[in-house]
Formats: sequence, structure tokens, C-alpha cells
Amino acid sequence: MSVKMKNYMEICVERTLDSVWGNYDMCKCDRCRADIMAIALNRLPAKYVVTPEGEQFVKLITLQSQFEVDTLAEVVKAIEIVKNSKRH
Repeated sequence: MSVKMKNYMEICVERTLDSVWGNYDMCKCDRCRADIMAIALNRLPAKYVVTPEGEQFVKLITLQSQFEVDTLAEVVKAIEIVKNSKRH
């Protein structure tokens, strides 16, 4: 298959995590970061795009404040889960 799909939600979760992670006193290793992202992404709806136009459409959706609140809430929950249950 030559068409590549991208879950735009990964970008949104990563940006949100980058903006709040510094506020938490916890391990900042790659494993903890990946665990946080995986937990948050599993709790949020995927937003797959295959074209630049599709990506622009999803970017418009992300400007809605409820979308931002939902993403932030799931990232914070994931941070708390990983912080309280270290896997290393």
C-alpha cells in the first residue's frame, strides 16, 4: 500500500505532554514518556488522515476547546498512572 496513514492524535498528545510534563516530579525517561502517550492515545479517539487536506480538517477540529480539554485530561490521567506505577 503506497498511501500512508497518520494518526493526527499522536501529534496532539505529544504536544500536550510536552507542555505539561515539566510540572510533574517524575521520571522523564523515554519508556515513561512512551507509556504516558500509549495510555492517553488508547483513551482518545483516533484521527487518521491520509492527505494534507485531511490533516487540515483535523487541525480545525483540534482548535475546539472541548477537544483540547479532553486531550489534556487524558494526558494528565496517563501521567498520574505512570507516575504511580513505574515499570522500571
